[in-house]
Amino acid sequence: MNTTRTDPTTLWRLIVQAGGVRAYVDGQLRERGFLVTRRDADQMSDREKDQYKKQLKAEAEERKKLKRETWAAFKANHIVHLGDGVFWADEAKPDKWDTPNSEERAAENELPALDTPQQLAEALGVTVPQLRGMAYHRDAATSLHYVRFAIPKRDGTERPIWAPKKRLKAAQRWILHNIVERLPVHGSAQGFLVGRSTLTNAEVHTNAKILLKMDVKEFFPTVTWRRVKGVFRRAGYRDRMATLLAMLCTEAPREVVQVEGKTYYVSLGPRCLPQGAPTSPAITNALCLRLDRRLAGLAAKLGWRYSRYADDMTFSLPAGHADRPRLGALLGCVRRVVVAEGFEVKDEKTRVHRSGGRQSVTGLVVNGDGRPRAPRKLRRELRAAVHNLKAGKPLKEGESIARLTGYAAYVYMTDPKLGKKLLAGLLGIEEKKD
Repeated sequence: MNTTRTDPTTLWRLIVQAGGVRAYVDGQLRERGFLVTRRDADQMSDREKDQYKKQLKAEAEERKKLKRETWAAFKANHIVHLGDGVFWADEAKPDKWDTPNSEERAAENELPALDTPQQLAEALGVTVPQLRGMAYHRDAATSLHYVRFAIPKRDGTERPIWAPKKRLKAAQRWILHNIVERLPVHGSAQGFLVGRSTLTNAEVHTNAKILLKMDVKEFFPTVTWRRVKGVFRRAGYRDRMATLLAMLCTEAPREVVQVEGKTYYVSLGPRCLPQGAPTSPAITNALCLRLDRRLAGLAAKLGWRYSRYADDMTFSLPAGHADRPRLGALLGCVRRVVVAEGFEVKDEKTRVHRSGGRQSVTGLVVNGDGRPRAPRKLRRELRAAVHNLKAGKPLKEGESIARLTGYAAYVYMTDPKLGKKLLAGLLGIEEKKD
């Protein structure tokens, strides 16, 4: 049989059926007439020795060729290696860190059964080598599966965004919808969940006597690939699958370096959740289950309310609360809990707002017992922009109708009557332009 025309998957199946690589190679040598029966050369004539040596050489060359083919078949059906610092074993073995009754736990979470890299590759619609390539780690890479760009932050600095390329993005979306979104999340988590939003987050804190806002420092970079692996292990996946899933959802923070005209992306630390991957926010929600549970319990014990939107933690004391606020105790306990859960509070972003001043949560004003609402300044500017556009006046520099429409939709979320009016006005202006 000519194995060079056999595809790697079929070839590996034949190797397994033969009883392994060595048995397969010996069988092919025998079938092709290359396997030489070993004899005592001392009993041979010179002519027989020459012939015997030629036969052994031909066998060795054919054996070498067959081993190359079997190695190629092995690599096409196995992960083999995932880079420096990443433990991988193609042979499935019990691991002491595996979650007890992991299959039952995965079934409880209604997760897809994934026991081998081949099953994951098939689910993602890729080959095993393509799966390995997407998950492979290099400290100094010449190419990445991400595109880097930056967006401005409020403080004037830039936030680096690493957006996955098409194939990896499709894989991450599959992991998001079929695995991560099915994991348990605490009720206090308000971001990146169906039915929850900046509005539901703000609604928790209306009519507050005191509002406390705290941020987690370096939220996504703090969630390393090993922590992500822990999320998948607790979900019910064993070591190998948890490793692969974690590597697919993480990337190292990198610096772009030019050396002799060649571009290198040099890692600056361990792989972590990229800001730009579709899986990152949902993974943090699953990872923060215990953090949210502890902070919600702490807040309730002290008479406060708690919610979290991504890295923004908000606590509020209801207006009717008669006991001492115990703000200092809350602050100290929150910091200790956050540190115990592997994060750090960004002290410079900690803010306390009392009922006498404006109180806002994720951009929405929550003073009083009415619904959260968009800031008055934003509503006034939107009305003015629509009025000026109707009067034929130009937009401000850097402004656009698309941006104004986005703000109008934001207003609509909290005030449908006003939002509808603003959106209708902007739509009418667009139709006149066309």
